[in-house]
Amino acid sequence: MHTIGFVVFPNFYLMGFAAVTAFELANVVLAEQAYQVTVLSEEGGLVLSSAGIRVETQPFSDAAFDTVMFGSGVEIDIVSAALTAFVRRALSTSRRIAAPCTGAFILAEAGVLDGRRATTHWRFAHDLQCRFPEIAVEEDQIFIVDGPIWTSAGMTATIDMALAMIEKDHGQDVSRAVARKLVVYHRRAGGQSQFSTLLDLEPKSDRIQKAIDHANANLRNALTVEELADVAGLSPRQFSRAFSAETGQSPAKAVEHLRVEAARLLLEKGRLSLDVIADEVGFSDRERMRRAFLRTIGQPPQAVRRSGRDTRGPTARDHQ
Repeated sequence: MHTIGFVVFPNFYLMGFAAVTAFELANVVLAEQAYQVTVLSEEGGLVLSSAGIRVETQPFSDAAFDTVMFGSGVEIDIVSAALTAFVRRALSTSRRIAAPCTGAFILAEAGVLDGRRATTHWRFAHDLQCRFPEIAVEEDQIFIVDGPIWTSAGMTATIDMALAMIEKDHGQDVSRAVARKLVVYHRRAGGQSQFSTLLDLEPKSDRIQKAIDHANANLRNALTVEELADVAGLSPRQFSRAFSAETGQSPAKAVEHLRVEAARLLLEKGRLSLDVIADEVGFSDRERMRRAFLRTIGQPPQAVRRSGRDTRGPTARDHQ
């Protein structure tokens, strides 16, 4: 049986308990108590969440757990000396420790992330990197596994991380069955961005939104300004001005970002060659795709593919 210590503190987010539900459903799928969760806090007793719901907890002790998960909360400066000591002890006595969202700051304060890769909610990634320069913060990952330490992006990414743990412990079939019960994706792409190009553009008018939707659905097209302007019902000159004013990007730059995002998802699945992916998303050849990746995310396509594979573990054979 896998024992899990789930650590909370005042004003913690209840969303973290989505991971607990995933482990609970794994027990259902396996028809046995494969996981036993104990909720912990520094002093024990009732702990108030940010939603106003109190949770009964056990105090820190010398008990050892297979897995220790640290909750996340509204604040990022909630680390006490006792909590730091518990983190360091857990790293030495547990098979793995994990921190979703802002929980990464708890591990960082304890010094256990120094020299490691880690992620957190995109809103706090820059702060984490500035405050703890020894950490290799990757703000566009859903979750990262570096040795015995797991970190994930914000909110629902705790489910992705829990599913990956279940898969590691009991195999893909069990993890997939749990995902079905939760009605979530079994496996989002390993390095999938925490926010999408479509959300980032956020145009103000229906005309520009219609052009963006057309571009995203027809990435193999040339997608010239003339084509997009025609979809929007504007002259090319009017369209270019309106598009830049509403999105902060030129049409050409936005199309490139959409193509990079689509290519990135295909790369992380690890099934198609770079040449095929470049053609699928409208880059026409892998060299143009490579230059676009370097401009947009600062990494070549091969590095993105390796990152997705390293985060999730070996998947299908990478075709280069």
